[in-house]
Amino acid sequence: MKTRFAGTDTYIATEDLMMAVNAAVNLARPLLVKGEPGTGKTQLAEEIAKALDRPLIYWHIKSTSKAQQGLYEYDAVARLRDSQLGDARVHDIANYIVKGKLWDAFDSELQPVLLIDEIDKADIEFPNDLLLELDRMEFFVYETQQRVLAKHRPIIVITSNNEKELPDAFLRRCFFHYIRFPDKATMERIVDVHFPGLKKRLLRDALEVFFDLREVPGLKKKPSTSELLDWIKLLMAEDIPREALRSDAPRTAIPPLHGALLKNEQDVHLFERLIFMNRRDAR
Repeated sequence: MKTRFAGTDTYIATEDLMMAVNAAVNLARPLLVKGEPGTGKTQLAEEIAKALDRPLIYWHIKSTSKAQQGLYEYDAVARLRDSQLGDARVHDIANYIVKGKLWDAFDSELQPVLLIDEIDKADIEFPNDLLLELDRMEFFVYETQQRVLAKHRPIIVITSNNEKELPDAFLRRCFFHYIRFPDKATMERIVDVHFPGLKKRLLRDALEVFFDLREVPGLKKKPSTSELLDWIKLLMAEDIPREALRSDAPRTAIPPLHGALLKNEQDVHLFERLIFMNRRDAR
């Protein structure tokens, strides 16, 4: 079984990203990953699991998520209902303990990859409430007086979109990595993995439009890697000629199928105004 991450056939990992993953594994610390939305933070955990041949356990965090849910929950409502129906299961409280994702990870026969996705969506106390369990790799179930110990320390990947600051005590226990937005050379490799038959000239022109668009000042949401891949997929499906992407003067035409790249009306209107101004100045 592999113990070092070196990317996969479907995921282009930079040298510093591979180094960060392997450092976190060697230190047995959670890997905290930040970066622009759409830069592959969530997919990273999936690819680590695939590359190292480990099971993946996915815990997606919502604004209503509580740390306790990752350990277990006691379903008192179900027990009350069963008691009213005379079900014999009510005599064993263990029947009403619902395991959480952290418990699943602790129980795994193989060292799993545990993804705690978008941790910054939860309440500010959420990360601190997990400190003890992530440190000691154990927790106590009070209803059954049971101590749950991890069979293997999971490889933990935690993603954040920087919606709120994480507590210092939590940050001290993590290995941190910021995924920088790919440069053109790296992006070309990423696109080539997903669309190996794409003509080089079309790829070059598409990347030119994409990176020019990201440089437009005032965009509310810059297009991301995932949006570029969607756009190129549409260009191929609609058989858009590369001439439609080229222009003698920059930013004088809105890109075809731009709805894959620009995701709100504010950015579309901004881009249209810039095009109008550029055309007027060119007269």
